[in-house]
Amino acid sequence: MKDALHISDLRVWAHVGVLDHERRDGQWFSLDLSMWLDLDDAARNDDLSRSADYSLAVQAVQSLANSLQCQTIEHFSERVLALLEELYGPVPMRVLLRKCAAPIPGFGGTVAVERHRHWTV
Repeated sequence: MKDALHISDLRVWAHVGVLDHERRDGQWFSLDLSMWLDLDDAARNDDLSRSADYSLAVQAVQSLANSLQCQTIEHFSERVLALLEELYGPVPMRVLLRKCAAPIPGFGGTVAVERHRHWTV
């Protein structure tokens, strides 16, 4: 599909990490979500019912982040992809999940995982 819906820099607090204190105390994550959808009818006719309600994705990811406790950002991203598929169906999608402050001495950057589903190259 030629159209895409992007949600950028969705910030959530989640209990994800290898270290006990990461899972216990939580930390900030940032997500970019992309879904390739047919948005022609919505665009042509200004018809909200033919568009994708992106607020559903934002609220679902926020809810997941509040309830999830796991070790890896890979698992977190898998759960996000499953949520998006439940909401929008089997459309091409991409998740870029960033851990905003990885507990690595002397490291000030971010660590990220990028995952795709229903992706064709």
